[in-house]
Amino acid sequence: MIEARIERDLKSAMLARDKDKIETLRGIKSVFLYAKVAAGTRGSELSDEEAVKLLQKEAKRREESAELYKQGGESSRAEKELSEKKLIEIYLPAKLSEVELVNIVEEVMLSNVGTNMGQVIDAVKTKTAGTADGADIARIVKAKLEK
Repeated sequence: MIEARIERDLKSAMLARDKDKIETLRGIKSVFLYAKVAAGTRGSELSDEEAVKLLQKEAKRREESAELYKQGGESSRAEKELSEKKLIEIYLPAKLSEVELVNIVEEVMLSNVGTNMGQVIDAVKTKTAGTADGADIARIVKAKLEK
């Protein structure tokens, strides 16, 4: 389970006195706790699927923050956000390659999902289960539908 792994890594970081890692992992634990409280499941662990979704949101948030810091001339803060994003990505499943993603899109389109872009994207997202970026999926589906 991802949540248990993060807990173990946080303990290791505390023993190693790695302040940046401690801060990031505590932030992730906090996000997990808020999600569990909102769902009314505070006493249980998140499923890996739920944890992956939350981690993806956090990674994307760090990337967007880094971009804003760069635009504002705060390069040190941007670097901090990007280093946190890299740490978060350790807990995410490996991303599919472009070729693998194209193959999945083609497979889904051939399985009579239809030619509605939204339906195809939803089917591909379900099939890839967090291993592909939504923007990449949309780009590939759009290119395939335009042909």
